[in-house]
Amino acid sequence: MTRETQSLPVVLPTPDVTEIVAMTRRAMATIGISILALDQLTKQMVRMSIELYDAIEIIPGFLNLVHVRNTGAAFGFLNSVNIANKQLLMTAIALVAMTAIVAYARQVEPRETLARTGLALILGGAMGNLIDRASAGYVVDFIDVYWRTYHFWAFNVADSAITVGAGFLILDMFVVSSTDVSTST
Repeated sequence: MTRETQSLPVVLPTPDVTEIVAMTRRAMATIGISILALDQLTKQMVRMSIELYDAIEIIPGFLNLVHVRNTGAAFGFLNSVNIANKQLLMTAIALVAMTAIVAYARQVEPRETLARTGLALILGGAMGNLIDRASAGYVVDFIDVYWRTYHFWAFNVADSAITVGAGFLILDMFVVSSTDVSTST
């Protein structure tokens, strides 16, 4: 090496900022599959360790683990309604909703990380509950949050992921998107 080549600066390629913050479909799939696996694992643990309609107190006056079945939709909507082919109807509705979410997710740009994360959470949770509905006709719910005698509807990991995912989409629409608009003007 000569003295001249030793003093030349080394120029390394710098990564594009959009590549750093972009969320690939593979990353979305990883999130969704992780939620699906955690959801199915926790539901199986509940089925194996808590009798149907039993409860285990975790935090007195606030949190129980329970074992209940939801044959309806979110928050027990239509749970007590007895209609013909209810399992088929609820499964079909879930499939239509998932198809719409997937179609929307395909249109979201990779740089929209918050929206893509939210959609991945929603899809993972929706798939977890869809598996239950299609295979058993009900969803296992087991998290019972309450205050005194006021109980929220029991829910599960899938429901939590769907709720957090929806929150991320709302944040993306109203916070991130409004920030993008204000910085571009």
